[in-house]
Amino acid sequence: MKKISVLLTAIVCILMACSGNYKNKIYMKEGNEPIVRIETTSGDIIVKLYNETPKHRDNFIKQVKEGTYDSTLFHRVIKDFMIQAGDPKSKNALPNTRLGDATGEHKIPAEIKQNLFHKKGALAAARQNDNINPERASSGYQFYIVTGTVFSEPQLISLESEMKEARLSAVFDTLARKHMKEIYKMRKANDQKGLLALQDTLEAQARKQVEESPGITFSEAQKQAYTTIGGTPHLDGSYTVFGEVVDGMETVEKINTAKTNRADRPENDIRILKATVIKE
Repeated sequence: MKKISVLLTAIVCILMACSGNYKNKIYMKEGNEPIVRIETTSGDIIVKLYNETPKHRDNFIKQVKEGTYDSTLFHRVIKDFMIQAGDPKSKNALPNTRLGDATGEHKIPAEIKQNLFHKKGALAAARQNDNINPERASSGYQFYIVTGTVFSEPQLISLESEMKEARLSAVFDTLARKHMKEIYKMRKANDQKGLLALQDTLEAQARKQVEESPGITFSEAQKQAYTTIGGTPHLDGSYTVFGEVVDGMETVEKINTAKTNRADRPENDIRILKATVIKE
């Protein structure tokens, strides 16, 4: 009986190994995108990295190889929105430690492209807010995976309009801040004509910039994704999407349902055990 038990154990191990190798072979055949395995305390997540965002791709691979993500927490989890991880300070963080502050982290220049959007399963880079990071440069460490929700077509149309207005206002404010000295002089001189002329000029510049920005008008691919699998369309054009989940979405969804505290940190730590590049 003992010999039979040992033999059965060996067969199971071989089958498991073969299964793992088979999956790896599937990933190896998925185009020429790099593939990374993220082992977590809730299960594995396999992601591919887009070659269209080379700076983010190369940085993510570098951080994985250097072990930056090993032992870090999923420190921000918002149900039906996203799960965020990668803060190096989270490795030994106490329960009430504030996490996710990207101040002082090295940055990656934005690589925002309309064809790479926030569909369910998208891998994207976290960043600081526009008011202190108008170039929308990404955190060199922190990333998030989208869960999101499904939208109806009327909801997308309404959201598209809201996004355009919000972006227009933000761009106009940024342009106006660059002309504050000029605006101050005109106000001091009570030059209403000059102020109105400058306002018209800045509004025209803002509208042109917004219309040329990626993600402002939803493409057919975006509409198809957001009305079927879902996502977070209001983030399009503002954050760099640089990859997507190819296996393990059930793990992402499991993490996304974790009970969290007021700071959106899971009450029971969910940790990345190890991240590994399985195809480069």
